[in-house]
Amino acid sequence: MTLEPRPLVSHNSLILVGDGQKALFLRNRGNAQRLDLVVERILEQDNPATREQGADRPGRSIASHGVARSAMDEVDWHDLAKERFALELAEALYRHAHANHFNKLVVIAPPRILGNLRKAFHAEVADRVTAEIPKELTSHPISEIEKLLAA
Repeated sequence: MTLEPRPLVSHNSLILVGDGQKALFLRNRGNAQRLDLVVERILEQDNPATREQGADRPGRSIASHGVARSAMDEVDWHDLAKERFALELAEALYRHAHANHFNKLVVIAPPRILGNLRKAFHAEVADRVTAEIPKELTSHPISEIEKLLAA
């Protein structure tokens, strides 16, 4: 008896393709062998580079005893915005899961964003994740995403 590999994207699976600034919510209207991804929702966040978001120099702290001073790291507003966007996506997926809008979820995101999402997922969402793909695909056409998932 041979075991068939479980299909990565079965019929009606939800696919999240995100990168920290943009997210595509796709639905597979086809089956595991012939994917037919349809865009259900697109979320975008305006996230300019850090240099465009803040012009202040990093601060300095003074020790409460003595004369020691130390520089503080500059805040990376761009990265913070990406992390907040990942939290927003996790919250949106929780609302979808709670309303039973999907049973199976495939998450495609760059490794760092994928990690942020994984940490932010509610158990109700995490239990429905069938695959995670650490790639940036938000700028790719749907046909290329279908090919990747079908392979």
